[in-house]
Amino acid sequence: MPIATDPFATLKADVFGVPAAEIARRFGTPTYVYEAETIGRRVADLRAFDLVRYAQKANSSLAVLDVVRRAGAMVDAVSVGEAKRAIAAGYSLGQDPPEIVYTADIFDRDSLEFVVQAQLPCNCGSADMIDQLGARMPGVPITLRVNPGFGHGHSRKTNTGGDHSKHGIWHERLGEALGRAAALGMPVAGLHMHIGSGTDMEHLGQVAGAMEAAALKVGPQLETISAGGGLPVAYKAGQPGVDLDAYFRLWDAARKRLEAALGHALRLEIEPGRYLVAEAGALVAEVRAVKRVGGNTFVLLDAGFNNLARPILYGSYHPMALVPMDGDFNRPEMDVVVGGPLCESGDIFTQDEGGYVGTRRLPEARVGDLLLIERAGAYGFAMGSNYNGKPLAAEVLVRGGRPTLCRARQGFEDLVRGEVIPPLDA
Repeated sequence: MPIATDPFATLKADVFGVPAAEIARRFGTPTYVYEAETIGRRVADLRAFDLVRYAQKANSSLAVLDVVRRAGAMVDAVSVGEAKRAIAAGYSLGQDPPEIVYTADIFDRDSLEFVVQAQLPCNCGSADMIDQLGARMPGVPITLRVNPGFGHGHSRKTNTGGDHSKHGIWHERLGEALGRAAALGMPVAGLHMHIGSGTDMEHLGQVAGAMEAAALKVGPQLETISAGGGLPVAYKAGQPGVDLDAYFRLWDAARKRLEAALGHALRLEIEPGRYLVAEAGALVAEVRAVKRVGGNTFVLLDAGFNNLARPILYGSYHPMALVPMDGDFNRPEMDVVVGGPLCESGDIFTQDEGGYVGTRRLPEARVGDLLLIERAGAYGFAMGSNYNGKPLAAEVLVRGGRPTLCRARQGFEDLVRGEVIPPLDA
């Protein structure tokens, strides 16, 4: 059987052109591997928009941020930590258009202090944010994130619009928010909408209509509109994508109608996260046990939901590929449950939303083989944890076919750094 090269195949020997065995030998497992060229292509896909702003919560590793920056995209930060990460990766403050924007529904105290000191532009998702920022920086322009009253996503947990969602200023209360901004002399220079991750063209198109209605309420002070993110990524063969040319035309038409109504040009931004990095990442893990339990065969890896939480959180599907370390590419296929090492029944990579354990048809796995969990560049390492005392995985960036370590695997000292045992007489 020839080595499979299809991204949804079940047998492989390499990851982004680098032998998987080399990755495991040099960097150990589990290890995240990212490819710079894939990220660059995804940024280029969206060049029709005036500005691409990366939602770095999807993957805020410094090496990834550097690739995104060099590809010409700006960045969105949802915390002080993310803003400082962007600066560490080479983004600058005080630029026009801003290279970093802070987007949230609240200011924690550290965030408000940093925003004021750094004069970081803000995309406010609540009226209280307007008041709190205005008390410290009256007259500063702001952007508002508006909840249009509907949402859509691949999971209810990723649906960020509608009355069940905490995100954004409710569309029927936009007038109140505008009034509070006006009272503080704060021009509303931008509007932003995002209804969920993995949305389809129909729902994405509805956002453009909602944006027009909100923009007309804001009036001539408006300078920028953002289409948000949510562009779909295919995790299964045959899943639909989105016609990016048609999507841009839809938004460009809305922008032009608004320009005619407001009497001046508007900048059109888009804010993808997952779309830029999901396909560019894979988690390399080692098979450590294969066992029969009742009617199921379990393939257990040294990676668990502490490394990739999307399956346990959302029932998310990821393509998988087995790397036979003995070079045998003629193994029979079988239905298996793929899981990790953690002491939780939910530590299963082949599950549906709601925690229902499923199976995946894969070539026969043996201890010592490698398994690639693919399309894992978004919300993988970024959501990692030290549960069960596990270290965070290593990260490797592949550029031009050459792998380079960009984050070392944690050691025990990292796990306990900052901890102390108080003395008994304290």
